[in-house]
Amino acid sequence: MHRHDAPSSQHNRTPAAKAPRARQLQQAARRLLGKATGQLSRSGWKARAALAASSVLILSAAAGTVAVASLDDLDDLEALRAQPIRMEDSGGAPLFTGGQRHADHAPLDRIPDHLEQAVIAIEDQRFHSHGGLDFRSISRALWANAAAGRIVQGGSTISQQLVKITYLAPERTYSRKLHEALLTREMEAGHSKDEILEMYLNRIYLGSGAYGVQSAAQVYFGKPVEALTLAESAILAAGIKAPSVLNLRSDTEAVRSRAQLVIRLMQRAGMIDEARANAAQAELMVLRPAIGEKPYGGWFADVVMARADALAQRFTDPQALRTTLDPQLQRLAEQAVQAHLSGLPTEAALVALRPDGSVAALVGGKDYDASQFNRATQAQRQPGSTFKTFAYLTALAEGYSPDSRLADRPVDIDGYTPENFDGSFHGEVTLASAFAQSLNAATVHMAMDIGIDRVAETARLLGIDAALSETPSLALGASGLSLLELTEAYGAIATGRAPFRAHFVEGVTAGADRAYYPFDWTQPAPSGRAAELLSHRDAMTALLRGAVTKGTGSAVAEVPGAVGKTGTSQNFRDALFVGWTEELIVGVWVGNDDNSPMDEVTGGTLPAQIWASFQLAALQAAQSPDAGLIAGGADLPEDLDDTRPARHVAGDGAIAFAEPGQTDALGAALSRLEDNGVLSPREVAPLRAALQERLRNSDNASLREVVIQSIAQPAAQGQCNIRACDRAFRSFRASDCTYQPYGGGPRRLCTEDLLR
Repeated sequence: MHRHDAPSSQHNRTPAAKAPRARQLQQAARRLLGKATGQLSRSGWKARAALAASSVLILSAAAGTVAVASLDDLDDLEALRAQPIRMEDSGGAPLFTGGQRHADHAPLDRIPDHLEQAVIAIEDQRFHSHGGLDFRSISRALWANAAAGRIVQGGSTISQQLVKITYLAPERTYSRKLHEALLTREMEAGHSKDEILEMYLNRIYLGSGAYGVQSAAQVYFGKPVEALTLAESAILAAGIKAPSVLNLRSDTEAVRSRAQLVIRLMQRAGMIDEARANAAQAELMVLRPAIGEKPYGGWFADVVMARADALAQRFTDPQALRTTLDPQLQRLAEQAVQAHLSGLPTEAALVALRPDGSVAALVGGKDYDASQFNRATQAQRQPGSTFKTFAYLTALAEGYSPDSRLADRPVDIDGYTPENFDGSFHGEVTLASAFAQSLNAATVHMAMDIGIDRVAETARLLGIDAALSETPSLALGASGLSLLELTEAYGAIATGRAPFRAHFVEGVTAGADRAYYPFDWTQPAPSGRAAELLSHRDAMTALLRGAVTKGTGSAVAEVPGAVGKTGTSQNFRDALFVGWTEELIVGVWVGNDDNSPMDEVTGGTLPAQIWASFQLAALQAAQSPDAGLIAGGADLPEDLDDTRPARHVAGDGAIAFAEPGQTDALGAALSRLEDNGVLSPREVAPLRAALQERLRNSDNASLREVVIQSIAQPAAQGQCNIRACDRAFRSFRASDCTYQPYGGGPRRLCTEDLLR
């Protein structure tokens, strides 16, 4: 099949050029009507009747001509069509946006011939012979519609479908069908059949958020489009028929039946021979699309989409925005939130920043499908005692030390009488103890001494832009702000840079050469008062560490090097934990959307537990990337830790596999991983064999440990680690295990050394 480069428009007519043409047609219609009226007045009744009928036909034809002339052509519609900017995660893979997944454009020479043939066989068998409109199919559809008294069937060709999904609204009217037909003829005149097919295969929707066959191949089979088998191609072609009705994942029998029809049609058309058809039919008997990876990062993608146009406008021919999102950390963050909030009506948010300010993960709630409201960026909630950090940093800059004595006694400032969480007062305490135990009365006494305005100034200098009420309650976090702002301010203390700003995009692909241009984000060095404040960051970090080891943040003590602060607003309406490790600055908020009290949830309980689970999983992911996917405990049955191998020596000396209960537990583990998208169906069988071998030779490891080790183990030397390579390189091609370097040049082999 002959291949072409990406299609380009060959038309020049503009809306401005059409307007005079339409006016000319209208004037011609009026002249025809005037002549006809004059004739009528001078003729007999028969002649007048004939002329009247002719006038109706003339007027109808003129009206139709004017209507056609006023319709937009391809150039007009292409100019109006929003050119989508592809969103990528930090590794270059497509980012889910609004529940949709748009992969890289796949040129026709990367799409298997059998996939092209499968689509043509089921959708438009005369594609290469008609001129865009298949009048046989149209006649058949007209007959069916006339019999039903309404539009029940279409005779659309691939060209017509391309026009419809690209340019027209999905209404079922004859005027839209007329417009579709005109645009189709125009497209056929301006583009080759290969160009039309390439555009169609990259734009068609195939369900589950997948637009185009490249995206669908990843979503349903976990592989690039060029690696699809004939049977898999038949399944994708089957899915073109109303994907909202025929679900490729859940309607197994209906999908298999239609895919079998695709194979039969391909054989009947001479596209495949009998042997290939039989082999494909045999594969279809057991093949089913994978459960696939669940969409993740919806709230993050929404933030980026809102900023995409402003960023893209600065570049010529922008094609993709590379975001900062780490897909593995994002999944771990969502798993941590969901695992700890399961069965609870409470909502949560999580922000994870790298020390350079890039947003590694962002969770705006516990279920994006249920609520797209972003509680990490849009909600303005009271930070509670997490705000005390700014009061104590101010105190350190004003001459206080960790050993300074504070008065933890009753406070009454114009009727404002804050109490400690336990309802008691502790007399004189050290500043370090007051911070670790989060004593409210001692904090307010100290804040009034150094000045509430100075505390507000510190918060602003570190990057908080929210309105702050300079009253005594500010020291205890009574002013609302977003979790992202709060986490950014903690980032300033962690890094010594202020104001510390988060960023979501790290580069753009633009230009005819598809070059990648990274953004050189830098956090500003502090100056003036900010520099003076941050000169005490080591002492502040020690206080935050004390809150973890000796105070209210003990729930995160098992996280190596963790520092942070708990926060709980009045009546348990908000609960937070914000802090950092060497790699990540993380903030977690828990609360109810209606601001109602929770059931005694404090910053040291649910938020700290979510924070610790995420940080521990992130740490394990950094050490063993694949194992990190299941480190959070949400992906594997809980009883696996107690399931240990039991070997049996047969009479001939052979070592038998574990007991039946362990076999069942192994199957449950693999099924859970497949359901959650960690494994694809094709990976389950070889992994099961590897696990069985490990269990035969392991006396002490639990089944959970064996599963994690097996998933994390690199592919055997000399084999292509398709799963890891496909994650690492967006240009990865499974057929020869190669990828295209960003700098150009020949394709390179994806080796284990590159994946380390």
